Amino acid sequence: MEKYIRKATRVGKRSIAVVIPAEIVTKLKIREKQKLVVTAKGKTIVINDWKPER
Repeated sequence: MEKYIRKATRVGKRSIAVVIPAEIVTKLKIREKQKLVVTAKGKTIVINDWKPER
């Protein structure tokens, strides 16, 4: 897996944004305005597709 280096950018007063490389977006089929779940696992950030509760 190729490594991509990105800077964290402040968005508003409390949020931070990181740009996901286009190659990863394409590979994971992430769409604009798609809901994603962001969680922390130790020092790792995990991003998963959001699934509505049934």
